[in-house]
Amino acid sequence: MEGEYNNKVVPLNVALDMARDADLDLVEVAPNSDPPVCRIMDFGKFAYDKTRKEREARSNQKKIETKTIRLRPKIADFHRDIQVKRARGWLEKGMKVKVLVRFQGREIQYPEIGRQIVLNVAEELKDVAAVEQPATLEGWSMTLLLNPTGAAPAPPSAYLEDDDDDDDDDDEVGDDE
Repeated sequence: MEGEYNNKVVPLNVALDMARDADLDLVEVAPNSDPPVCRIMDFGKFAYDKTRKEREARSNQKKIETKTIRLRPKIADFHRDIQVKRARGWLEKGMKVKVLVRFQGREIQYPEIGRQIVLNVAEELKDVAAVEQPATLEGWSMTLLLNPTGAAPAPPSAYLEDDDDDDDDDDEVGDDE
């Protein structure tokens, strides 16, 4: 409000009289400052503008959706390729992808098969995704979380440390042939 008391320290009763004369409200803007900062304004309009700005900020936020591809240890190659293709599309759209290998019955005795499937999927998608959460076995399922490459920095390749020795040996055998 314009006037002789603009940006000045005034007693509370004077500020209330000024607000009443202007037919507006005295709104405390910064209660923690010393002295507390108040403004003379229409409180209804102030509250409406504040909620509108909050709503607009929420709608402008980018919502990251997590999609899941479900695989089995005995999955056929063509089915795995279809799932990888779907995951690639989601990652290119900016969505996170959870790779889930579900074990049934005695399959749980061979978690390395599930780990190999998960790591193969991560390897196929490394051009569009980075591993956010390494492969973990929880109950009857093994999960790996992939982030779109543009959304997060590439994590270290520590998730492959268990299988690096096996991969190197296989490459050497393949080179000799």
